[in-house]
Amino acid sequence: MKIKSAEFIISNTDVFKCPKENLPEYAFIGRSNVGKSSLINMLTDHKNLAKTSGKPGKTQLINHFLINKSWFLVDLPGYGYASVSKDKRKGFQKFIKDYFNKRMQLACTFVLIDSRHKPQKIDLEFIEYLGVNGIPFCIVFTKADKLNASTLPKNIDAYKRELLNTWEELPTYFVSSSSDKRGREDILSFIEDVNLQIAQQN
Repeated sequence: MKIKSAEFIISNTDVFKCPKENLPEYAFIGRSNVGKSSLINMLTDHKNLAKTSGKPGKTQLINHFLINKSWFLVDLPGYGYASVSKDKRKGFQKFIKDYFNKRMQLACTFVLIDSRHKPQKIDLEFIEYLGVNGIPFCIVFTKADKLNASTLPKNIDAYKRELLNTWEELPTYFVSSSSDKRGREDILSFIEDVNLQIAQQN
């Protein structure tokens, strides 16, 4: 898939104020500081489409970006640690859950996981939440360039083993790096395939 256009459309905290167009949506979410904004900018080939920051918890709204005028990329607030108040964090959790429970256009959620770390309880719990609620998702292991060739597969295998404790089969996953654009073509091809399936069903 070639990215011909990528434009910011709207930010809000109310799922009912999200775009009304019946276009497939792909949500990106992960723990704070997982490299979400950098990944979005890399995928869309726009340096500043999503705001990057050294300060975790920067994304605090549901952000819709229209890609190729045919599908939406949705940037969601990170779960877990964020340098915001407890009350604000609860607010995030509510509108994120509202988005997942009520947004019928959602085609797939990309759960971003930092490939440098061992399996984290908060990531596994969020993946379980998606599974229990029947929300389609994939996993994207980020920051692959930060690991050597032997450590990266070991860390991914650790996640696979952990997931197989509760899942009969593993979800689709991608390995990415915003620095060297690893995984870009694979992720965009996946989105293109899903868009095609949706178009054939309509």
